[in-house]
Amino acid sequence: MIGEIGGSYEADAARWIKANGNQKPVVGFIAGQTAPPGRRMGHAGAIVGGHDDTAAAKMAIMRECGLHVVESPAEIGATMIEALGLKAN
Repeated sequence: MIGEIGGSYEADAARWIKANGNQKPVVGFIAGQTAPPGRRMGHAGAIVGGHDDTAAAKMAIMRECGLHVVESPAEIGATMIEALGLKAN
C-alpha cells in the first residue's frame, strides 16, 4: 500500500485489513514524511489537516493494524520477501 500525507484513506484501509482478517502480508509506505505541517504539497489532497493526517500517524496506524511499514519505497521488495518468509538471492 502506497499512500501520502493528508486524508484518511490509508488509515481506513489498514483498519479494514485488520478487521477483515486479511491472511496476506501487506507492506505499506507513506510519502511526504518530511513535509512541513500545514503546507500544500503539490495538490489539494496532500495537505496535512490534522494529527491523524501526518505520515507518522498513518505509519503508526498501519503498524498497529499489522502491516509491514517501510521508511522508503526502496525497502518494499526486501520487506515483502521477508513478510512472505522467502529468502532473498
